[in-house]
Amino acid sequence: MVRRFKPAIKYRRGTRTHGWGRVGQHRKSGSSGGKGMVGFHKHKWSFVMVHAEETSGWPFYGKHGFKQPKQISVEWRPINVGRLEELVEEMESRGAAVKEGGRYVVDLLKLGYNKLLGGGEVSRPLVVYTPVATRAAVEKIAKAGGEVRIVHGVIHR
Repeated sequence: MVRRFKPAIKYRRGTRTHGWGRVGQHRKSGSSGGKGMVGFHKHKWSFVMVHAEETSGWPFYGKHGFKQPKQISVEWRPINVGRLEELVEEMESRGAAVKEGGRYVVDLLKLGYNKLLGGGEVSRPLVVYTPVATRAAVEKIAKAGGEVRIVHGVIHR
């Protein structure tokens, strides 16, 4: 059967301090050196060094990482070369892509994309204007007879 009180508690009933010495000890947060994370860089530093990972103080003490300012952070809007090839005829009918000399010319910035990725396959020649492209995307488009032209100065990095 579960006991409501430990035997020591029952034994100490009426002793006022329950074995914690002078009156006021073991009350509230003063006996522990402060509430919560207080004192971790002063009188509780040994606790930080014992329980922190690799004794660096983390995660108890210090700042962790940073938040990049919005004006310099880039919100990537990528598209794969395979998806681009699927959409190219539809884009030509809308006027978003132009056919010049047997090759489709596509400006990804006008379409709302800012990065070209190398997923999928390309069979027709494309000329793609984009701020950023992966090596795989450039190789696949070149293999199909097209080219990737990088637009500089659009994305701050």
